[in-house]
Amino acid sequence: MLGSGIIKGLAVTAKNFVGSFHDPERLPTVEYPEKRLTLPEAYRSFPFLVFDGENAIDGLRCVACKMCENECPPQCIYIIPERDEKGRPVKKPKVFDIDLSVCMGCQICVEVCPFDSIKMDQVFEVAATNRFEGLIAHREMLAKSNTYYHQIRPTEAAEVDTRLAEEKRLAEEKAKAAAAAKAAAAAKAAAAPKPVATTAPASATAPAAAPASPAKPAVAAPSPSPSSSSSAAAPMAAAPKPPATTP
Repeated sequence: MLGSGIIKGLAVTAKNFVGSFHDPERLPTVEYPEKRLTLPEAYRSFPFLVFDGENAIDGLRCVACKMCENECPPQCIYIIPERDEKGRPVKKPKVFDIDLSVCMGCQICVEVCPFDSIKMDQVFEVAATNRFEGLIAHREMLAKSNTYYHQIRPTEAAEVDTRLAEEKRLAEEKAKAAAAAKAAAAAKAAAAPKPVATTAPASATAPAAAPASPAKPAVAAPSPSPSSSSSAAAPMAAAPKPPATTP
């Protein structure tokens, strides 16, 4: 029949129109923004940074490892690590920017983060007067509490908290075991007998001096006896003188 489709469409519209007066669940629309529908837990828009505690900057879980920056397909994440007074890097981001005009909500940054510090938000009302600087989300804008994370994704947040608590417990047990082992080793070293320091004898340290050779006794020269002197002089006296010769 010609026009049967139009008639069927009008019938459905009339049915919903009449039914919406006594059954609010049949309303296809709501008066937004005065009334907002509850978004499903799996809905995602743009990333945000999770922090624990009261301080949004000091409590950030992010350690500026740059893994999300390196894995981001459109390269919309920009991170600069914090540094101490000596110029050494600190495990905190000094700059963490996300260009929302480039982000495509792929959630790869969430999947590669080893610290559960970046998650997908459900905020879809993002407006700015400038499409460049106005759509760059800085660290202070991205930081949101763990309580907020539980509000938008209760199931996922509970699983993350359980896993983080278990990892913290295992790390504390490992640290306690290492400290106990170190203390036991120190106590064992202190209880071990210390070697006694002995003084080596002088003969062992320096060679003994060679004994002096005994002195030879002095021998006196024999004095001439009177008899020997007289006997020697006698032949000299008895020798005849040669005769004198005249020319």
